[in-house]
Amino acid sequence: MGNQNTARVAVEADAERWRAVLARSADADGRFFYAVRTTGVYCRPTCPSRRPRRENVEFFATTAQAEAGGFRACRRCTPSNGHGPVSAAERVHRACRLIDDAEDTPDLKAIAQAAGLSPFHFHRLFKRLVGVTPREYVAARHTGRLRESLQRGTSVTEAIYDAGFSSSSRVYETAGEALGMTPGAYRAGAPGLTITYAITRCSLGVLLVAATSRGVCTIELGDSPDALRRRLGQRFAKATVVQDDRAVKPCVEAVTRYLDAPAQNIDLPLDVRGTAFQRRVWTALRRLRAGTTTTYTDLARRIGQPRAARAVARACASNTIALAIPCHRVIRGDGSLSGYRWGVERKRTLLDRERAASGRVKRATRAAAAARA
Repeated sequence: MGNQNTARVAVEADAERWRAVLARSADADGRFFYAVRTTGVYCRPTCPSRRPRRENVEFFATTAQAEAGGFRACRRCTPSNGHGPVSAAERVHRACRLIDDAEDTPDLKAIAQAAGLSPFHFHRLFKRLVGVTPREYVAARHTGRLRESLQRGTSVTEAIYDAGFSSSSRVYETAGEALGMTPGAYRAGAPGLTITYAITRCSLGVLLVAATSRGVCTIELGDSPDALRRRLGQRFAKATVVQDDRAVKPCVEAVTRYLDAPAQNIDLPLDVRGTAFQRRVWTALRRLRAGTTTTYTDLARRIGQPRAARAVARACASNTIALAIPCHRVIRGDGSLSGYRWGVERKRTLLDRERAASGRVKRATRAAAAARA
């Protein structure tokens, strides 16, 4: 009876492994390897090669066992490069590095293969961890290079091709979304750009909200209206900056509603300008729920770059849209509050308010459920 139970467990384990191979499950990577008798090759469960017939497959716990059985390592998924599991974050980090280092538009299928995943699973995993699709990340990376070149004074044509764009027409089609203006206008310092703003008193001091025609570009907190005006003017030195309380009123009301009852994130169109890396960090921040916190290290893992905690901290410090991009929800690994562009005490107050509001919502939800029951 004992032998029968052992055999049944082994069969069930192999069936589970086979399902992981069919799904190219990233979670199974490093837990086992499969070999194909007809080819003499062993692979990772995530190997993008065509799946073999089940009757030709044999499973091994380690690469050493597979090689002792007479099989050689697959050249596509390179299972012999380290015997331990490769985490999802490491795969995405590897993919981001390949994209960042590519001079021209990279072949995303080849990058998925280098990450040891099928294109479908690579796309799904990348979007889950980074917050954008691989193509959107490539576009953001090119835009970041274009922005940096234009800021250095490089000619528009040279900057476009140095950034990796294959044609200037594609840049001008997407320039409004990527730069907020044409490349030429961006290079000249945004002349002609009109920014409207409003200043009001709020529970955290003085609030400034500024917007372009595309969306909110600045939310600042401070103690002095004049100081906030000066900072806005310095940031957009060549733009036309106009105080217009009526034009910005809906945005101001949305922010003040949040300050009074911060149970939900601020839902406003944003005109976000930054490097590709910064935009990834800010996108991940906007996914954090009110009442929750994360650390710089955890946030780095979320975007697929687990070793970039310091760069994540710099991206948080560079954020100029307070509250709507909630960098106040990022804390140190030991739970203490780190620096905040608008003051640590404001950060503490925001977190306390969010936790209290979130607690009230949860209690109300439980009470309503109990009443229905």
